[in-house]
Amino acid sequence: MTGPVPEADRTSVGDESTLGRLAATVDRLRREVDAAHVAADGRALVELAKGILVERLGCGPMQAARQLAVMAEQTGVSHLELAADIVNQAAEDRLTEVAGRLVHAANQADDPPAPSTAVRLRTAESGVSAADDTQRVAESLLEHALAPLGATAVAIWSAATDSSLSLVGAVGFSAEEARRWHYVPPGVATAARRALDQRGTVLVDLGPTGPSTIGDVTLRDGSRIVTPAGAGGRILGVLEVCWPSRLEPQPPRILRQIEALAELCAHTLETGVPAVQRVVEHPAVPTADLVELVDLADGLFDPALVLRPHRDGDGRLTDFRVHHVNGHFVDLAGRPRSSVSGGLLLEVYPMAAGPGQLFDKVEHVYATGEPFRAKQMTLPALVDQVPLTVVADVAISRYGDSVLLLWRVQDEAARLASLLQHAQRLGRIGGFEENAATGEITWNSQLFALHGLPPTADPVPLAQLAAHAHEDDAAAIGRFLRTVLNHRRPASVAFRLLRGDGVTRHIRVIAEPMLDDAGRLTSIRGAYQDVSSQHWTEVALSATRDQLAQTEQQAAEQNRLALQLQQAIMPPAQPSIDAFGLRIAVRYRPAEQEHLVGGDWYDAVVLPSKHVLVSVGDITGHGIKGATGMVVLRNALRGLAATGAGPAQLLGWLNVVAHHLTDNILATAVLGLYDPVTKVLRWARAGHLPPVLIRDGRAATLPMLRGVLLGALAETQYEEGQVQLRSDDTLLLYTDGLVERRDSNLDDCIDWLLTTSERPVTSLEQRLDHLLEHSRADTDDDTCIVGIGVD
Repeated sequence: MTGPVPEADRTSVGDESTLGRLAATVDRLRREVDAAHVAADGRALVELAKGILVERLGCGPMQAARQLAVMAEQTGVSHLELAADIVNQAAEDRLTEVAGRLVHAANQADDPPAPSTAVRLRTAESGVSAADDTQRVAESLLEHALAPLGATAVAIWSAATDSSLSLVGAVGFSAEEARRWHYVPPGVATAARRALDQRGTVLVDLGPTGPSTIGDVTLRDGSRIVTPAGAGGRILGVLEVCWPSRLEPQPPRILRQIEALAELCAHTLETGVPAVQRVVEHPAVPTADLVELVDLADGLFDPALVLRPHRDGDGRLTDFRVHHVNGHFVDLAGRPRSSVSGGLLLEVYPMAAGPGQLFDKVEHVYATGEPFRAKQMTLPALVDQVPLTVVADVAISRYGDSVLLLWRVQDEAARLASLLQHAQRLGRIGGFEENAATGEITWNSQLFALHGLPPTADPVPLAQLAAHAHEDDAAAIGRFLRTVLNHRRPASVAFRLLRGDGVTRHIRVIAEPMLDDAGRLTSIRGAYQDVSSQHWTEVALSATRDQLAQTEQQAAEQNRLALQLQQAIMPPAQPSIDAFGLRIAVRYRPAEQEHLVGGDWYDAVVLPSKHVLVSVGDITGHGIKGATGMVVLRNALRGLAATGAGPAQLLGWLNVVAHHLTDNILATAVLGLYDPVTKVLRWARAGHLPPVLIRDGRAATLPMLRGVLLGALAETQYEEGQVQLRSDDTLLLYTDGLVERRDSNLDDCIDWLLTTSERPVTSLEQRLDHLLEHSRADTDDDTCIVGIGVD
């Protein structure tokens, strides 16, 4: 049985019921307000269609309304869709073109939503026309036309003539974001700037590598479609539409919708009032009256043209008309001013068309307002149907609806003279001319600088050249003067010039006598060149050659000494050793290049204890150091082995020798002591490759015992192992010159050795010869193999 509800609980339940009813009421009122906004926007479109019917049918408003209702009922479409269709047929504008294409595409694909697109475009247009500022324009575009496409934010930018951007409308962004992006200075790379630079619609993906733009923090993973807003070839701003996620390339119909909406923004940018006010005003360059622009052009000293846009019947920019040329105008093709003034730019200069050419630059300046400056720009022209290339400095600016074009054609003779003077300065060359009749001498400024004289000093005649030169060069200067003045033939001479400031320069002078028709000497022309740098370079090069030759001779002598030392102690092959049931054979192959004489060593000797010592080692380095290091370690090992110590102890002592008693020798080594009574081989290694044991036709490496390089540490211990040898076993000790390849790792090289070692042979010597013959090593290093066969 249920008891009465407590007072507190009754109040709670009542509150929840009241809140629920209030929430439902707020939701209902919100839907009604939204429906009212939609109805109001649609009503503007319907009223516009009714006005067209009144004008076309000559009837009153009530009759037009009834006629619209009857037509909608007969065609089976809504009043709004019918109104949009009537407005499209009457307007025949950019929106009509876009809507017509969309309807045609929908009919081809049986896609019913296409007519609603036309409704959205016309509804957005009516909202734009009713808006009193650009902020309302942005809101209307997003609500009526772009939100159905999945867009979540819209930004409208105004472009100034200095190529700066101002945010004049923004919806879908926070107020703080809009304030932060209220002004973008010229030259800042943003998404809107891309549309201005390309003068077309672009799809921009944000993310780590995308450009900066409004909302790039909150919508960092989204995409933007950015399109210029303008008409008649002039860009007034940019429409930027934002999507929250990455977009694939959009079909042309979507891009056409956005471009049509951008045109609506352009009309608003011309007459609208920005809603997002700038904190700091950045006034654009004021629009100059055409008469004032002509007066400005006439006051310039450079050739100037005043260009006006030329549009076709649809208002599209096709060319620029030369409205005026100033009094300093110089035609690229040499024609009079009257043949240029009044003509179209592409008709007067047809070669100016093309990407990156003059017309493209003028069109970009007119569209964006961004001035263009270029030094030494190539301007193509036609002279009597022959292509001509002119180099000029070019400046292009927009003033209001006109363009001012200036160019300064460089004088070819002056330019070549400047280049010649520049080349003479870099080459330290000075020119001269001596008049044989009057004795007058002409020097250029470079020649005064070479002689260390002020420009007001008297030039030095050729006949007095020896007085300003080193006394050892007097004879050569005399022969030079006799050849030029007496034999009247061109000649040159190099000498040491003793300048008045105490500086000695190495100079080469070249002179050519000029003769008249009767063969009389009229003048002498020539040039001086400062070749001091070249002279000292040649001196240094000669000294370097001498030093290099001496170094090469010393290196060759050291290599010969190292080779003789190596061959004296380590002949390429030693007689086989047969003792205590062992057969020991050795093969040694020196490096192919004599300058790579290395430190590979081997040894096989019977000790006083009747044990047999076998060893192989490799000294790091080449030449005399490697050869002497090899001798030291090999002889030291023989002496230490006489003590009867084991392999590990011997390597420990040998490490002390390498570290303390030699000149920083580093070496690898492997050695073994064979007991002929037990047939046990005790062995140890110091950074060397392990021996290979061949038994019953199979080859395998012995375990990799611990042991560092000889000489690497002051004190270290080495691990010792042992192997019980059997009859017909073969043991191989070798250096890395047998197996190493630059293009293979060491494991692959060892695998090759194991595979090759398993080949059947008739003798131990044949096995070693086969390994040397088929070795694939390419390191140009010494190669040493010691083979031990057990009877």
